Amino acid sequence: MKIRIEFDECLQEEEIIIRCPSLSERVQKIQKILSEAENSQEKMLLFKNETEYYLNLDDILFFETGIQGIEAHTIDNIFQTKFKLYELEEILPRFFMRISKSAILNTNQVYAINRNLAASSVIEFRHTHKQVYVSRNYYKPLKNKLEEKRIHANNSKSAGTYTQQ
Repeated sequence: MKIRIEFDECLQEEEIIIRCPSLSERVQKIQKILSEAENSQEKMLLFKNETEYYLNLDDILFFETGIQGIEAHTIDNIFQTKFKLYELEEILPRFFMRISKSAILNTNQVYAINRNLAASSVIEFRHTHKQVYVSRNYYKPLKNKLEEKRIHANNSKSAGTYTQQ
């Protein structure tokens, strides 16, 4: 597979064209990844007191069950959502995943995992004191997802041929 990026200053917006001999499973997967990347800038309606906020999904570190319902944590704030965790699991992009009975994590925001073999492990994020716990049952799927993302990122860096026109 060749990946080629062409620059055209006359274009009004970006366009991605996939040329293939047939619609294979691999091509469908690429299309899905590109769609999810585009939708990652999707906004979510969240609440704080009586104010409505429209936040990018990328800005959300994690969702967890709190005293007043489901809370969405960002680096420096906590918002409420009207969704239940099981509803969020259905509507959020693939880079979010369940990490315990009471939390869903944005895997793009993980900075470190402090592993604890006997209990829940602690997930840390950049530029904030906030932490969330991943239960033992969800630890291995989380590690697998993070490894898959790392491998995918490394393959993307080495697979491209770039053309400037």
